[in-house]
Amino acid sequence: MYAEFAATLIQTRQQFAPKRLHEPGPNDAQVQAMFRAAAAAPDHRCILPWRFVVVSKASRAALGDAFATALRDRDPKASDLELAEARNKAERAPFLALAVVREGDDEQPDVSVQERLISLGCAIQNMLLSAHAEGLGSGLVSGQALQTPCLRQFFKLGESERAVCFIAVGTVQKPKPIRQRPDPTAFVTQV
Repeated sequence: MYAEFAATLIQTRQQFAPKRLHEPGPNDAQVQAMFRAAAAAPDHRCILPWRFVVVSKASRAALGDAFATALRDRDPKASDLELAEARNKAERAPFLALAVVREGDDEQPDVSVQERLISLGCAIQNMLLSAHAEGLGSGLVSGQALQTPCLRQFFKLGESERAVCFIAVGTVQKPKPIRQRPDPTAFVTQV
């Protein structure tokens, strides 16, 4: 019973752009369930090499300003329309959180960055599946702005931390067909 449910959940999960995610977003209990799912990710030595920063509704305008500043820093000739579009990105999904990886520390220097990123990836996938199990849509978003000084400052990232992606969650109003999944023979070999 559980195996069939898990397989269905995994095979039917889809990536949705934040602009396709609408209210209602996840309620408090659903958000906590997503974070409990994240906590179940593999974590060698239990170092918790990642964290999430939830962007509240009250902080969306400030995040939009940070997106616009990042664009202006990259492209001083950005038009007012382009800057407005950059600001608007912060308002799209009802739930928005930044996934952050701690790339190193003095306590566990032998746990590689790769292993830390894999742990974060598992935490994110658990969150996406948890949202999907609740009937919500979700998606990941990255971009050039993530590594800019203004976004690092906005999210108060430490020296050894790196922003990886945003997780957006909301209600999908217009479903889309499930994309064709590759056959395992396309990516599995044996030695």
